[in-house]
Amino acid sequence: MSKPKVLVIAYYWPPAGGAGVQRWLKFVKYLQDFGWEPVVYTAENGEVPVIDPSLEKDVPPNITIIKQPILEPYSLYKRFVGQKKEEKINAGFLSESKKNPLLEKTSVFIRGNLFIPDARMLWIKPSIRFLTAYLKNNPVDVIVSTGPPHSMHLIALGLKKALGIPWLADFRDPWTNIDYYDQLMLTSWADKKHRALEKLVIQSCDELLVISEGMKREFLSLGAKNPIVITNGYDETDFPAGHSPSGKFSLSHIGAMNKDRNDKALWDALEELCAENSEFKADFILKLIGKNDIEVKQRLENSPIPVEYIAYLPHEEVVKFTMDSAVLLLPLNNTPNAKDILTGKLFEYLAASRPILCLGPVDGDCAAILNKTGNGKTVNFGDKNGIKSVIMEYYSKFKENSLHVKGQDVSDYSRRALTGKLAEVLNKVASR
Repeated sequence: MSKPKVLVIAYYWPPAGGAGVQRWLKFVKYLQDFGWEPVVYTAENGEVPVIDPSLEKDVPPNITIIKQPILEPYSLYKRFVGQKKEEKINAGFLSESKKNPLLEKTSVFIRGNLFIPDARMLWIKPSIRFLTAYLKNNPVDVIVSTGPPHSMHLIALGLKKALGIPWLADFRDPWTNIDYYDQLMLTSWADKKHRALEKLVIQSCDELLVISEGMKREFLSLGAKNPIVITNGYDETDFPAGHSPSGKFSLSHIGAMNKDRNDKALWDALEELCAENSEFKADFILKLIGKNDIEVKQRLENSPIPVEYIAYLPHEEVVKFTMDSAVLLLPLNNTPNAKDILTGKLFEYLAASRPILCLGPVDGDCAAILNKTGNGKTVNFGDKNGIKSVIMEYYSKFKENSLHVKGQDVSDYSRRALTGKLAEVLNKVASR
């Protein structure tokens, strides 16, 4: 008996790198173990922030991957803001260098008001036409769309209308409640358009999948029926057993340090600790692995904090840095939805079995998981003394060679276990 098939519509796919790829790459890796045959539809020539060919090893060799060309406006955008053709577009609003404020504002206005829901909108109709023809000859049992970019949901919506195939919409991030939505300079017309499309998607899909309890509450408030929570996770095959950190007392941040994560209290706390304790300063190193906003670089430029910048690394090398760190830094975006944020890197931090210092709401979703697992501590934004206290607690244990974590129930977040939950949802959707 043949396995049921699921079509996964995903813009981000290897060799693209970054957090947006990981969720469905890992689901696809394990779906066959739970009785489902994945078929992936993705862009042939998408504009992605980073390239990471190492992720291609996780793609099952026997699955069907369909790639179609996409027309995007980024060449015009780069010319407009003075970027070189080969430069990558960063996600969100991370800026690595100073830009012309007027050009920047104009480009943001165009982005938010002319390209709705996003810059991949020109791919929606061609994809619906192509996939409608393809699926008539190659039927599937369920369609999955994962966003952002939310144009993927509109492709799935078109297929649902044309073919009536059950549809699961997966939101890795919110739509109108995303961190930077208020920075898009939307006109009232554009705002209404975004909200109308969002409502259409959540009311038209057969099931809605989100990554946190906070996002579930958000979508319930927008009229969703009963969103299902499946968090992000970690792949245990990425983390070799028996590895332990070495060298200095390192505080490491993995990933993009954007301006919303640039907590002044952290830098103040580290500067004071370095000034107050010469032994701490000699033992300490701050490691920033990935892209950093220009404001972060400027703040640390003349600082006494020992800092090491490491450019973007392939995922397999990032894992080694994560496991080799004394303490892992997890600053959440200081935005209105901070309580609801469950960043993907949290789960790989958990798998690394290193203590975590989280900067964010102490009553948020992230803090709840750290409390449950015993893998870290959360300090509120701006709490300099709280930050100093946690760092010194960790440093004292580091000196005593007793810097360990409990790791309670961390296995709940393994990618294989989470894929098992996804398969149950797919079974439910397919039976409709």
